Amino acid sequence: MKRAVSLALACVAAAVLLPAASAGGATPQVPLLTDIRVGRQASFDRVVLDLDGRRPEFFIRSVDQLFYDGSGLPVVIDGNHFLQVTSTPAAAHDDSGNPSYHGPHQFTTPSLANVQAVAITGDFEGHLTVGLGMRDDSWHRVLVLDNPTRVVIDVGHN
Repeated sequence: MKRAVSLALACVAAAVLLPAASAGGATPQVPLLTDIRVGRQASFDRVVLDLDGRRPEFFIRSVDQLFYDGSGLPVVIDGNHFLQVTSTPAAAHDDSGNPSYHGPHQFTTPSLANVQAVAITGDFEGHLTVGLGMRDDSWHRVLVLDNPTRVVIDVGHN
């Protein structure tokens, strides 16, 4: 009887510990920002966040002012109206803290009709936040596309 109980406990321990040990080494990949591209279409401006990794979720909102995540300091960029887009999970750095995105963290967009500036306002704990400064308040939409993974932000012209 003792032998049967010991064998049963060993099987339960193996069933619990082995999957945990194998899963422990395979942390889910956080999508990494590799590029930010902008383009002007006939009736809207497009900002594209290129990501390496799986598809993130996103949250978009119009705000009166952009702030840097963490510090709470105001972000000063051109624009009368602002959009804040947060992708999660996503980051602009790898697990070792090395940047995955080597472009500017804030830049103007003179080739666009409505979007005047783009800024990375947060890269903290799996949340990547990007702010857009716009001339006019207008319609906007966000699409998440695959192969390759990208977050596409369209902002209408007025």
